[in-house]
Amino acid sequence: MSFRLTSKDFSEGELLGQTHVLSAAYGFGCDGNNVSPQLSWHDAPEGTKSFALTCFDPDAPTGSGFWHWLVVNIPADVSALPQGAGDPTAGIMPPAALETRTDFGAPGYGGPCSPPGSNMHRYVFSIHALDVESLPVTADTSAAVVGFHLHQHALASVDLIGIFRR
Repeated sequence: MSFRLTSKDFSEGELLGQTHVLSAAYGFGCDGNNVSPQLSWHDAPEGTKSFALTCFDPDAPTGSGFWHWLVVNIPADVSALPQGAGDPTAGIMPPAALETRTDFGAPGYGGPCSPPGSNMHRYVFSIHALDVESLPVTADTSAAVVGFHLHQHALASVDLIGIFRR
């Protein structure tokens, strides 16, 4: 079997539901519930010491995409995150896991909210199997620096893409 990422909330290439869309509190014009989807990963490569999870919109009109969620230091014995784990105040994340700063400016899940009238945006959820138990980052580390460390330590990575447009 090969390393794979699945969700009970959406399938590959499927529209992300209103539950997962950014809430009005962020001020981007969307009115979703901003609840992170349930995610499970299976058949990680041998030697995996931790996982990292990212969500990235490569279609954002920024010139550099948009980071919606970054979680590092997920213990190797964890193989799923429940719906809502991306709320830093919920206390659902595994104890050693660390959410780092997104392009919204703070740690935690920020759902899709593409500009009105734009083409379909891809929201790429990725799980990275890492060869270290933890990355040398803090909650305020930028997505670019987290990405640098991910690329240095990834044994394998796999994606699950949800889509959204308004």
